[in-house]
Amino acid sequence: MPAKSQWDFGDLFDQPSKREKPGEAKPASRTEEKPKAPVLVAPPRQILTVGELNGQVKRLLERQVGRVWVRGEITNFRAQSSGHFYFTLKDAASQIGCVLFRSERVANREALADGKSVLLEGDLTVYEPRGQYQLRVCGVELEGLGALQAAFERLKQQLLAEGLFAPERKRSIPALPQRIGLVTSPTGAAIRDVLHVLQRRGAGFEIVFVPVRVQGEGAAGEIAQAVRDLNRLSAGGVPLDVILLTRGGGSLEDLWAFNEEAVARAVFESAVPVISAVGHEIDFSISDFVADFRAATPSAAAEILSEGWFSSRERVEGLVNELSARMSRDLEKLLVASESLAGRLARVHPRRRIEERGQQLDDLGEALNRAGRVRLREMMTKSRGLADRMSRVKPMVQIQRRRDALGQLLRELPFLAREHFRRNRERLRSAEDRLRLLSPNETLKRGYSITFDAGTGKVLRSVNDVAAGTNLRTKLVDGDVASRVT
Repeated sequence: MPAKSQWDFGDLFDQPSKREKPGEAKPASRTEEKPKAPVLVAPPRQILTVGELNGQVKRLLERQVGRVWVRGEITNFRAQSSGHFYFTLKDAASQIGCVLFRSERVANREALADGKSVLLEGDLTVYEPRGQYQLRVCGVELEGLGALQAAFERLKQQLLAEGLFAPERKRSIPALPQRIGLVTSPTGAAIRDVLHVLQRRGAGFEIVFVPVRVQGEGAAGEIAQAVRDLNRLSAGGVPLDVILLTRGGGSLEDLWAFNEEAVARAVFESAVPVISAVGHEIDFSISDFVADFRAATPSAAAEILSEGWFSSRERVEGLVNELSARMSRDLEKLLVASESLAGRLARVHPRRRIEERGQQLDDLGEALNRAGRVRLREMMTKSRGLADRMSRVKPMVQIQRRRDALGQLLRELPFLAREHFRRNRERLRSAEDRLRLLSPNETLKRGYSITFDAGTGKVLRSVNDVAAGTNLRTKLVDGDVASRVT
């Protein structure tokens, strides 16, 4: 009888045990017919190789699970010289191996590092050589502040590439603004700081206030709409000199409304110059980069807006004080001279000399009065002249003149752009013609050919480069010719 393997269980099914239970009566005769037990046949065994088993598991995972999103923390991060990234994604209970191949175009690739909390999109698969299931990453999102910072940098780079931060498009803030559009929260500290500074510096502005939410869902849309509404108001007959976007300090999440693309686009499209004063001095937002001017704080923005008026008022007050001081000094000199003359007259006893001196004193008194009146009239005339000069320097005239110049430039811009495009197109066509003339195919069309060593592919330039029996390949314009040196 052939020996049985340790995995052959056929006899367990072919001959079931005939154990008798205690107290069970024995059959009366061996010849008595008994019901036959069913014969069970073991199913054929399917023996797989390790590679086949791993392949089946891989196909099962890819078909049943497929693409998934997984949250976790990166550990054991390795960047290979091939450009592939290998790391482990873990949480408090478990971990899984991950791979990000160099060929995958994935945003935030450079932000991957040990300790980063991320959301990964990937296909669940099996690395068959090691029988290890892993996540093949095709998408990366950072969580928390890291995600916000990454989104901030992406939008910043995108808008920078589009030219929204270009210094040449930024406009200067009017030195003496009269009407200001203010966009901020009606209950925040920023509006109190701005109004307090303007009141303290005595700036007589007309403020058009548009209350908005400055954080939370929908805040960015309100801010962008407020900028557009102020532009429509300015174009519709209530001209604004400048728009101020502001809010107090806070975390990156608190300031995020001013980092939204909608706000950046609205500020960029604004026909009215925009000042952005968001957060504290160390805080920077996307609106700061797009705006025509960035102020470190809301109070600093108010001081910048009121600086022209504040300086002008101080200068006028200084001129008035200087005029009063000069008049006082001149009158004091005249009084001193009068007292001196009176003292000399008192020291002369003869009556005639007294009368003569009295007459001289009268003359001097009249001259003194005339001189005082003339001097006073000169000072008043000078003061009125300064006031007239101040009244003639009207900010709106300067603004209109610059607006007209801007309109002229905008009218000339389409022509200049078309002319620039035409010249570049002609240069491109000329370069194409020159490149076509220098093409090897053009040389071949003129009857020339190129001969190569068929074995090495080397171009032959001299008969000394070949020997008898060498196989040659000659390239013509419409194909190759094979030959052999005899």
